[in-house]
Amino acid sequence: MSMPIVIGIGGIAGWKILQRSEARQIQSIAKDPVVQRSTTYFRENIARATKAEELVKDYRLLSTALSAFGLEGDIANKAFIRKVLESDPADKKSLVNRLADKRYLRLAEAFGYGGAKPREGLADTVGQAFVQREYERRVGEGDETMRLALNARRELGQLAGRSSSDRTLWFEVLGNPPLRKVFEGAFGFSESYGRLPIDRQVEEFTRASERILGSASFKDLTQPQTVDRLVQNYMSRSQLTVSPVPNRYSAALTLLSGG
Repeated sequence: MSMPIVIGIGGIAGWKILQRSEARQIQSIAKDPVVQRSTTYFRENIARATKAEELVKDYRLLSTALSAFGLEGDIANKAFIRKVLESDPADKKSLVNRLADKRYLRLAEAFGYGGAKPREGLADTVGQAFVQREYERRVGEGDETMRLALNARRELGQLAGRSSSDRTLWFEVLGNPPLRKVFEGAFGFSESYGRLPIDRQVEEFTRASERILGSASFKDLTQPQTVDRLVQNYMSRSQLTVSPVPNRYSAALTLLSGG
């Protein structure tokens, strides 16, 4: 069983501590025997999976592949994942391009079963992404808000330099549940916003982004300082929704304060 990464303090203070220890934690996870077995198996066997069907049939290969793209929850949906992998990323009408969550598109593009060639250095790319996601998963076992913040920072980094329109990228944010949750938290939005018509959702998110982050353009939103502002807003608001945990000093403090 893997050990969770526990910071011991939440909010912005915990986020800053996490950032300072991040490089060391990732190096440690990369050396973890369980992680190494997964990445080594993938490296040594992925060349044999020349078709999507062969990848999906190999549980260990599929598990590592999906985890590297944050899609480990789909491990049982083999028929669906096979269709995703066989979709042509270049065809705008293909299944993978019709899915709102673009993590599936990245998966299909990386493996290249549906038309394009597999990404160069696929084993290295998947191995590094797997380690990063494992780090985020272990952080999440200690504090889920920290995991979501790490995910948002990484996802926004991947949007940097994209030629897509801001409107298209906002649709991607709204279609990516973990990333969307950080924006919702930072903006103080409830989940009820998800029941609005999609065009209205984009309008509400862009207005809030301009008001709180100073811009709704992804040229600005993917800048490190803006990402940090987003995360800090998210962490601050998240702390306000968490009830204080009673401890053995609570009663004494209540008495001393006259409560």
